[in-house]
Amino acid sequence: MRNFKLIIAYDGSRYQGWQRLNDSDLTIQGKLEKVISEMIGSPIEIIGSGRTDAGVHARGQVANFHTNSSLTTHEIHRYINQYLPQDIVVTEVVEVSHRFHSRYNAKSKKYVYAIWNHWIQSPFDRKYSYYFPTELDIDAMKSASRKLIGTHDFIGFSSLKKVKKSTVRTIYEISIEKKGHLLNFNILGNGFLYNMIRIIMGSLIDIGLHKRDVSHIEEILANKNREDAGMTIPPHGLFLEEVHYQ
Repeated sequence: MRNFKLIIAYDGSRYQGWQRLNDSDLTIQGKLEKVISEMIGSPIEIIGSGRTDAGVHARGQVANFHTNSSLTTHEIHRYINQYLPQDIVVTEVVEVSHRFHSRYNAKSKKYVYAIWNHWIQSPFDRKYSYYFPTELDIDAMKSASRKLIGTHDFIGFSSLKKVKKSTVRTIYEISIEKKGHLLNFNILGNGFLYNMIRIIMGSLIDIGLHKRDVSHIEEILANKNREDAGMTIPPHGLFLEEVHYQ
């Protein structure tokens, strides 16, 4: 049995997220499985490194699938991109060890959240950044973001309703890059809870508006209460940038 690793880029605007749904094929996983199954001639399951929510994009999602097909890597790559919708592209196909698992072997993930911070909207970035016309205090947001680095229970920054597994995660790095009016928030961690990044961003925006003090981040971590944190900001500014493996 052969094992193929895919790196995938997609515009998540019209999709209901990564995970296949029983009542809809408007998912990234569903579109990929349909094309690959038709190529091979039998049903296959594609395993993603993690789920991106509805409206979230990716530049470096990783997935893998197993097959007995004799097709070459090049043939697989060309076929998949030929029949996928134009808003999903497989950028790389590599044959890997049968032990490789895109989710279980992932060591860290980098996400980027983009904010267009100017009173005039950008017609070109509007689908891929959160338009926020009020000026933000970037220095305050940087100070607050540093308090998130490390290993913490991030349940206060999550929309999880039922908790069965550990909600402890590690954030290794957060940086903010300003390119004109575009703010890119780069977040590297070993994993993220449901809506965690979008709630973190909502909390940082409150601090950037001086609605909350920088120390409010520590209060959310200590109290573990979702109601203490900021709003869940929209998904269209969020990108899964990279998945790292050992």
